[in-house]
Amino acid sequence: MSELGHNSTANVGGIAVDRLRSIIERVERLESERKALSGDIKDIFTEAKSAGFDVKVLKQIIRLRKQEPADVEEQETLLDIYRKALGM
Repeated sequence: MSELGHNSTANVGGIAVDRLRSIIERVERLESERKALSGDIKDIFTEAKSAGFDVKVLKQIIRLRKQEPADVEEQETLLDIYRKALGM
């Protein structure tokens, strides 16, 4: 069995060691960045709440802005129909 250094390009059991290491390190870095971004987003919502905004409503607006306008309109129409049917 040959010795493998940190920067080896050898295969072990048919696996390209450097490629595997690269993939794992990239995922780990992105997960770390995602954790930091999640903290930043939480801080923004805390700021919004302290400024008097309703965080639930802000999250709904953000979700709606990601959708196509026609889809949003269809959902709002159905919601209105369902509310009227229930006497709301």
